[in-house]
Amino acid sequence: METQKYNGWTNFATWKINLELGLCDGDFVGYDEEMLKEFAEETILEQGNVKEGSIAEGIILNFLSDVNFQEIAKNANE
Repeated sequence: METQKYNGWTNFATWKINLELGLCDGDFVGYDEEMLKEFAEETILEQGNVKEGSIAEGIILNFLSDVNFQEIAKNANE
């Protein structure tokens, strides 16, 4: 799937996750891309009370696979 820039970010998924979770706020200085990805997955799956192995979990994890956490980490640490 070809991705297009969205509001200055790599794609819609990156923009949306950063916006909704506030990952570029000062609270995430020092976080690397793996830490941000883990935080996003845990937060979304727990808040949504998503069951392991469910269709919803698959859809969420697929969406998160499109997020450029490296880009978010870079912006959070600037």
